[in-house]
Amino acid sequence: MMDITHLRALTPGCTETAYFDNAGSGLHTENVTRTVVDHLLLESRIGGYAAADREHERVEGVYASVARLLNARPDEIALLDSATRAWDMAFHAIDFRPGDRILASRSEYPSNGLAFLQAKRRHGVVVEPIPDDEHGQVDLDALAEMLAQGGVRLVAVNHVPTYDGLVQPAAEIGALARRAGALYLLDACQTAGQLPLDVRELGCHLLSAAGRKFLRGPRGTGFLYVDREVVTQLEPPALDLRSATWTGPDSYEIRPDARRFETWERSVADLLGLGAAVDEALDLGLDPIRARVDTLAERLRAGLSDLDGVRVHDRGQVRSGIVTFTKEGREAQQLVHGLRASGVTVSASQPSSARFDIRPGKPSDVVRASAHYYNTDDELGRLLDCVAQL
Repeated sequence: MMDITHLRALTPGCTETAYFDNAGSGLHTENVTRTVVDHLLLESRIGGYAAADREHERVEGVYASVARLLNARPDEIALLDSATRAWDMAFHAIDFRPGDRILASRSEYPSNGLAFLQAKRRHGVVVEPIPDDEHGQVDLDALAEMLAQGGVRLVAVNHVPTYDGLVQPAAEIGALARRAGALYLLDACQTAGQLPLDVRELGCHLLSAAGRKFLRGPRGTGFLYVDREVVTQLEPPALDLRSATWTGPDSYEIRPDARRFETWERSVADLLGLGAAVDEALDLGLDPIRARVDTLAERLRAGLSDLDGVRVHDRGQVRSGIVTFTKEGREAQQLVHGLRASGVTVSASQPSSARFDIRPGKPSDVVRASAHYYNTDDELGRLLDCVAQL
């Protein structure tokens, strides 16, 4: 059992607002904040290089912690400055050829969709959205048929869409992709920290995630998992002296592990903060975290559904801590501002920005309330009361 009172006491932000924007940026614990600040103070005293040297072993420990989080090996982990950077480095490292097929989820994040279109323009690939099933998630039968047609270089899926409550059947997708000989890139930026992630069970070759969301780490952090079976087949779109060695006037060698996707310059303070956040999640346990988040999210969905004029838009057979809704006669951003003025922090999301999602009746903007384990029933009540009154 989680001691929620104790956990909230470790999170100063819990005294400021009823916080339901963990899908955007989770609240730091005091320990995470102190870890970052302490290293910045160390840099101010002895300089950035000397400080990095002194904390070398702790930084190496971050790789080990992230590997534990994913059931991976430390040499399969790259630490980067965001989930977007991690995803981009992986995607653009693939040696696409004209006619290669990319199969993508319809709810794909806009930044990923832009990368698909860039590859289409640069390399002549074919981008094909995978149909949704009746629950709004990837249709596995349709995916199997598309893979059977051949020529699929990559299957790219977001584990949890930014504007839906659903969780994609990621392991089943991975089994189909591997059977067809396609690379599988899973964007787990909304699941790291709220759901258990086992890359062996998921079957993904590549996985990107953010530190700032449900993991509750600092902004400007992310990580990439790269299966050691495929890492040497992927050449990063940019190299520097961390990712490769200049061996002669006309030659270089790329690192043989996932760190080939990293760059020399990075924030050591933020990486240590990420490690502290990952360790906290591991100490609590991802299974208890998921159970707590699921309970809060389902209570919130039920409460919102009971309010006049409020519609919950979440889909999926399995759902996450993201709850999306609209209220008749109110724009999503109006609700966000009104809730924040009442001491309840939520955000707005734009399904309209996912151009592959062409289903009829798709809302343009929704309010997104994303619960985490430190939220309470009292805070749920405050959110519901404010939505009813606005």
